[in-house]
Amino acid sequence: MPISRRTILSGVAASGLLAPVLASAAAADPAPTTAPKEKKILFVLTSVNKIDSTGKPTGYFYSEVSHPWKVFHDAGYEIDFVTPKGGQPTAEGFDPKDPVNMEFKNNAQYQAKLADTLTPDQVVPADYCGMYYAGGHGAMWDFPDNEGLQNICGTIYNNGGVIGAVCHGPAGLVNVKLPNGKYLVEGKNVNCFTNSEENAVGMSNVVPFPLETALCDRGGVFQRSDNFQSHVVTNDRLVTGQNPASAACVGYGMLSCM
Repeated sequence: MPISRRTILSGVAASGLLAPVLASAAAADPAPTTAPKEKKILFVLTSVNKIDSTGKPTGYFYSEVSHPWKVFHDAGYEIDFVTPKGGQPTAEGFDPKDPVNMEFKNNAQYQAKLADTLTPDQVVPADYCGMYYAGGHGAMWDFPDNEGLQNICGTIYNNGGVIGAVCHGPAGLVNVKLPNGKYLVEGKNVNCFTNSEENAVGMSNVVPFPLETALCDRGGVFQRSDNFQSHVVTNDRLVTGQNPASAACVGYGMLSCM
């Protein structure tokens, strides 16, 4: 009997609680224009709740929010949530046996924020020292071409903030440009849910484009581990992770850059 995509990814998430960070670096971008002052992180979640071509439900992957949330929350950071459409996003991959998932689910303050996410036009980039893109297959449809999110990301990075993304979250980085006209990922070591992993979960012919290939086309230097193994790359205030098992360590990697 075949194993479902959701079962595979939920197992991957559970395996990543204590995964190591694999760090690398390349040449730094120009010095930031200002230094962020607030201990606030902006989490980006997809608004997509169904894959039109298949009719299957999707959304943000739960542990890719809950695990980095715990890293930042325990370190004293405040977190806000933004989605392309605002309001309550849909989750997938919730595992009630994961204690971090349950801690996040039972936090009334953050569940209230999650039920009423910001829209990009409500975000003040100067308020944040970091921006984190959670994955979930829905991100492949509404992250790449959202100019509001692109502008927020570019501004936070240019102000000296840290950008993180995991699994399909790096779809939000594909079209982000810096003031010098270069793509954010150009010349940087990067990572995401790999083409091989996409094929393994039977989604290669469903997603609108291969994310690994798109990052390479933008000049990213792709690094990876074997399918469903944790892999996190830290490069000049850009931290990217391969799959749900990498989510917590993307958080730790971001903290190390702050």
